[in-house]
Amino acid sequence: MSVEAAAGSEVDVDIDDVRRALEHYASKGWSDGLPVMPVTESYLAEFLATTDRAPSDVVFEMPHLNRTCTVRAAAINAGLAGCLPEYFPVVLAAWEALTLDGYATRGIWQSTTGTAPLLIVNGPVRERIGLNSRGNVFGSGFRANATIGRAIRLTAINVFGLRPHELDQATQGTPAKYTACIAENEEQSPWPALHVEHGMSAADSAVTGMVVRSVLHIEARHTVVPEQLALDLAGSLARTGALIHETISGCLVLGPEHAELFARAGWSKTDVRQAVYERAWNSREALAAVGKDAVSRSTRWRVPADHPDAVPDRASEAGGDRVEVLNSPEALLVVVAGANNSGVSAVIETFGPRGGAPSTARVAEPRP
Repeated sequence: MSVEAAAGSEVDVDIDDVRRALEHYASKGWSDGLPVMPVTESYLAEFLATTDRAPSDVVFEMPHLNRTCTVRAAAINAGLAGCLPEYFPVVLAAWEALTLDGYATRGIWQSTTGTAPLLIVNGPVRERIGLNSRGNVFGSGFRANATIGRAIRLTAINVFGLRPHELDQATQGTPAKYTACIAENEEQSPWPALHVEHGMSAADSAVTGMVVRSVLHIEARHTVVPEQLALDLAGSLARTGALIHETISGCLVLGPEHAELFARAGWSKTDVRQAVYERAWNSREALAAVGKDAVSRSTRWRVPADHPDAVPDRASEAGGDRVEVLNSPEALLVVVAGANNSGVSAVIETFGPRGGAPSTARVAEPRP
């Protein structure tokens, strides 16, 4: 039968053959539950042609599973995910960033807490491959965002065996386990882009990788006072349900309207981090009410004070009733993304006691 292509031409194809191929891939478990793109050797060659790296080069390792991912395997899964070949340098940079981050190499993607990777893309590659940085940035509708993030997840399944009910032990999981890839809205940000802030050139393209637990929507159209907005963001970070360990870390994804609110008051990203850090705290009484007023001596996870493994947290040792939920202002990243049409932002709960520079890797320039 004939299927009309988007360009207006016609391609002769037996749709039943396509359906059988998709069902075959699904029966092999090579999917995340959605149909995947069949990958032939000739199509795979188009991906490999975008990089100078050898197909056998290792891009990611999970030593505890004794498994590695090569450039070839990463390319196959990028193809399965629906990436175009020109997306592949971003996928490779994502794997480098996640290696620098370190947590996924130690098994956190198998955690009962249901963590997932988040990718933030900066630089000229955003426009070159059509990455969305504006409206519905965490949602659907853009092939590059959807498939680059999905390529990471399919590799986790197909190369590392992280399938639900098997090595992936997530109790509930998160939609980010399908895909989570956004671009920073550099054009509508009043501040330097994330990669520039941390030492790269604006002409560089880069991917920042991290492990996340949740993305929390912040609706704040009611104020033009920066201190009030900082308190709103801080309160969302400090919620006791997020306080699993002694402290948490986070990423503030500010909509352009909120970023401009801060910038008009003369605030830099550093000022935003400092203001949120100072306001993100709980009282000892509030923590005791939910059984999180001490920490385990062995894991530093929060436990009730009468738990047999309980020891005082650092705030209690210092004699304070005020318990800050962040180690430092640097435990927060600040990114601008979304449409400039409303007072909406997001607080992302990231994994680990972060501080210092984020895990960012350059995207290699496309081969001529």
